[in-house]
Amino acid sequence: MPLRDRLLAVLVAIIWGVNFPATALALEHFPPLFMVALRFALLAVPTIFLIPRPKIPLRWLIMVGVGIGILQFTFLYLGMAAGLPSGIASLVLQASAPFTVIIAGIWLHERITRRQAIGIAIAVLGLVAITFHRSQVAALLPVVLALCGALGWAIGNVSMRKAAAPNPLHLTLWMSVVPPIPLLIVSLIVEGPARIGESLTTVFTLEALPSVLGLLYVVLVATIAGYGIWTGLLAKYPSSTVAPFSMLVPVVGIFASWIAFGQIIDLTELVAGAFVVGGVLYASYRKRVRI
Repeated sequence: MPLRDRLLAVLVAIIWGVNFPATALALEHFPPLFMVALRFALLAVPTIFLIPRPKIPLRWLIMVGVGIGILQFTFLYLGMAAGLPSGIASLVLQASAPFTVIIAGIWLHERITRRQAIGIAIAVLGLVAITFHRSQVAALLPVVLALCGALGWAIGNVSMRKAAAPNPLHLTLWMSVVPPIPLLIVSLIVEGPARIGESLTTVFTLEALPSVLGLLYVVLVATIAGYGIWTGLLAKYPSSTVAPFSMLVPVVGIFASWIAFGQIIDLTELVAGAFVVGGVLYASYRKRVRI
């Protein structure tokens, strides 16, 4: 992967890391299931009328929408609404990287190099260390929900790779068409019309402003910009090459959550975060052959 594309992958990690405290702000006002439906509905409506549907089989479009749009964010938001701190959520979700590599190896028969395996193992070691350290203050159910979200993201990653859309941004936008209606139905059943109605009728109040700004960041920056770049990279490179960069997200997420909410970062988390960064850099590095 050339330096330019590595920098793009790092930029996505920064965007998605900041996305976690932004999501936490949005969830202070919007019910979690309804928020997933709302974030994708805001994208789906203009997409249907303005953006041509990507020339890929419909099944891959649905698989990407289900994996990333429904499974990832439904379980992630439920976990955060159940009390998982935004910094820890950004960490647990990065289990999607090893999930992606394993699924791609089985499903797409992608070869995992020795360097990639070692790098991912180092990064996973860092993730496990942070998870074990924070497990003293985090309940088990929110962590399990976030892990289910990570599995959904991995399914979406491999589906993106399989789809190989000629215009990755169009795929990013059109996957937003899949989640809104089924999730709105589930939200109406689980969260109820009264709770949804209250979040909408008070959306223009001063108290709701931070949550609205968080939602706009999630939609415009994390979804359009972040996934636009990410799908482009997945279309060019094997999943096992791109996925390890997502392990940089928890490092950014923990720092961003510290800045936004005062969540304390101690020495153990800093050292473990260094393992995550080092593992990703080692996995992505390839020696140049001089002729």
